[in-house]
Amino acid sequence: MSDDARPAEAGTAPGRRAWRRRPVVLVTAVALLLGGGTAVTVAVAGQEPAPPQVSDAAGSGRSAGPGVTSSPGVTPVPGMTPVPGMTSSPGTNPAPSETPEPVAPAPEPLPVRVEIPSIGVSSELLHLGLNDDGTVEVPAGADIDRAAWFDGSPRPGAVGPAVIEGHVDSPNGESVFYDLAAVEPGARVTVERADGSTAEFVVDRVESYPKDEFPTLAVYGNTDGPELRVITCGGSWDPSVGHYRDNTVVFAHLS
Repeated sequence: MSDDARPAEAGTAPGRRAWRRRPVVLVTAVALLLGGGTAVTVAVAGQEPAPPQVSDAAGSGRSAGPGVTSSPGVTPVPGMTPVPGMTSSPGTNPAPSETPEPVAPAPEPLPVRVEIPSIGVSSELLHLGLNDDGTVEVPAGADIDRAAWFDGSPRPGAVGPAVIEGHVDSPNGESVFYDLAAVEPGARVTVERADGSTAEFVVDRVESYPKDEFPTLAVYGNTDGPELRVITCGGSWDPSVGHYRDNTVVFAHLS
């Protein structure tokens, strides 16, 4: 989903402007560079995996194991005078009282649409994963101008950085995130979800990074709460490699 995947016929001679020379390829969980349709994944050592979608309830709030009771009552020793709280029937232990383990919360609903009113974005969301070579799939064909949720990231509203990506331009002209660099702090990003609910995010900042200095951990690393990253290309077009020089990244938190 990147302008770096610009088709050969779109690479025009000097003076011809088929695509606007500003923001498009998205970056993957590592910086994704697309040139002439070939994706190159740049690995980053030490990157932490994305946080789990559902917190593991194991280890917290577990009930006592079998045979451990939660109510007073012990079997008196023959010849002992029972005292308050002791069982008066010799040889009979009270039945264990078991507390059910807490049930892990259900996963957040799947995202189906993203809206950024301040720049006029309203797009159904594709759900894209990884290609066989480990690079992130990008919108193509009839869907090239739609935004996509990277399904290797948390669902929007879950703890961690959900990632939405899109082209800045395409063979059709301006694409879904053409004006992403114009988003300002405080702007709202709404993600509609399959159950009819919405996850509302507030933009913290918008950054531009050279592709060869992309801060993968800062963008894709674990976070304490639900966050959102919206990514496209930016900067000027580099004809020597066939893609834009920078990436534009919107950082937002759940409101």
